[in-house]
Amino acid sequence: MTSLRVRIGILGLALLAGSAAPVSPAAAEATLSPTVEERRLDRAVPREILERSGFDAVPLRFTRALGSARSYAEARKVVVRQGSALWKRAVDRAQGRGPAGGDLSRDDDRPLYWARLAMTREVRTWEAPFALTDTQRTALLDELERTSRGQTAVRYPGGHRLKRVLVTGFDPFTLDRDIRISNPSGASALALDGTVIRTANGPARVETVVFPVRWQDFTDRTVERALRPYLKRVDLFTTVSQGRVGRFDIERTNGAWRGGFADNDNVGVTGSVPVSDPGSQPQWTTTTLPYKAIVDADTGRFPVYDHTSVTEIPAGATQPVVRPDGPSPGSTARAGGGGDYLSNEIAYRATLLRDRLGLHDVLPGGHVHTPVLEFGTGNTDPATGTVTDPGFVRNRLDIIAQVRGILTVAVEKTT
Repeated sequence: MTSLRVRIGILGLALLAGSAAPVSPAAAEATLSPTVEERRLDRAVPREILERSGFDAVPLRFTRALGSARSYAEARKVVVRQGSALWKRAVDRAQGRGPAGGDLSRDDDRPLYWARLAMTREVRTWEAPFALTDTQRTALLDELERTSRGQTAVRYPGGHRLKRVLVTGFDPFTLDRDIRISNPSGASALALDGTVIRTANGPARVETVVFPVRWQDFTDRTVERALRPYLKRVDLFTTVSQGRVGRFDIERTNGAWRGGFADNDNVGVTGSVPVSDPGSQPQWTTTTLPYKAIVDADTGRFPVYDHTSVTEIPAGATQPVVRPDGPSPGSTARAGGGGDYLSNEIAYRATLLRDRLGLHDVLPGGHVHTPVLEFGTGNTDPATGTVTDPGFVRNRLDIIAQVRGILTVAVEKTT
């Protein structure tokens, strides 16, 4: 009998977890290397964020539980249970329930992000004490991703007077430029999940999910799988991401094009957005959110714009041009209002799904770009700056509050 080595990569520790059956050659061959995204865990900033939020205990507990699994079925139960618990813990912390776990502000989305990566890295490199196939390991990773992102936790109570709103957010990204980065769309998702917004048209229940910043996950239809069960049941939806400095944008048009900017695994992809039934794929989809009412309302300190510009190749032409007022007939997409990255793509996929479900004329939905979440004065250099500061927290709280305000207006003007 050999001792089971339990790795907790983000802390650089090894724990001995009692006796276990020898690892079979088949299981050993199935282990995978950590991804580019997961390897960032070894840097100082992620460790500090986890320690200052109390989330450093999450991967330790997960590793111990996974190490006790003696079959794929047991491992799956551990992954589902602890992935769901991570999402709940992040939501509870953001909404003021339970201990803060440290001095990092509760509105911070980064503990969830880094704790999840610690858990996925453990599953990816786990030397199981039984034969674990590549397919099974991939399935465990998929379960962990979905449960820890709230994608399996969407619940709307009954009652015809309660409006149902679905909101999506994103992980932090561009981490090689500044590993301290937080994403206000993810923070908004945590702050809003399961909450009720009081509107002039009655209460609205908000449910949220968060998506990765990885091209492959979108190619694998993660957006459609997460949203399809709910679009026919909700009264309004909006995808949310971080956009431009100092402003909100309600994106009028979304394009079917990937521009190649590197994702969180440092992979860039260029080409048409891959969807099912590409023969019927439109080049453009449009928002059905009440953009004029949102722009005209006083929702917070940041200005809100009806953003109509796109980049297209006009019909019969070969070179892309910018069209300030939206696409021309027969044109080919090169960038939607939200650009040509995953912000545009989630908006395109969600609104295309809406249209293919026959909901274009009855379901308000589209994309909201938040301002860039900026650090405070004197804390802009990632090499010397701190992981948080009062201005950084204030900016994030103001963005979250304004997302809530935008949702309130949207519900009041469409239901």
